[in-house]
Amino acid sequence: MRWTRALLAALAVCALSGGTAGCGTGDAHERETRISASPVGTLLDEMDEEGRLYREVDKKGAPQVAIEIQPDPATGWDVRLTVRDFAFSPAGARAVPVAGHGIAHLYVDGRTVARLRTAEYHLAEDLVPRGTHHVTARLYADDGTVWAVRGKPVESTADITASGSAAEG
Repeated sequence: MRWTRALLAALAVCALSGGTAGCGTGDAHERETRISASPVGTLLDEMDEEGRLYREVDKKGAPQVAIEIQPDPATGWDVRLTVRDFAFSPAGARAVPVAGHGIAHLYVDGRTVARLRTAEYHLAEDLVPRGTHHVTARLYADDGTVWAVRGKPVESTADITASGSAAEG
């Protein structure tokens, strides 16, 4: 009988403390989910081409990106991103938006070619056929939302013109 009273006392403590303080109720995951609903920015109704929502932040302190592309002396193109008020998140980062953190998606003519966790990337020659192309770098939060300012995604686009591969000549 003594263990029954102890068990009842423990259950009463759990009930009085809201049922989550060390009582093994399984609510830890629910608490974490509530905490991860980040107050960073405001989710907008607008989405990118992949259906990812825009996360609006104030212009002051908002992440910024610029893209520079140079032909690689051997083959392809060297892409360099310059970011401001932004840090690339490492692989395995939690899927929670943190101000000024995340990854960049690289697009060629609107088609995703890479998800970047660094500021440099080698764009293979076969991804850029003969002609002029738009190469865009867009910044995303770790939860997959698009960083946006004034309803526009935080991105930068450069045009490159490929004359074709050596195999074509």
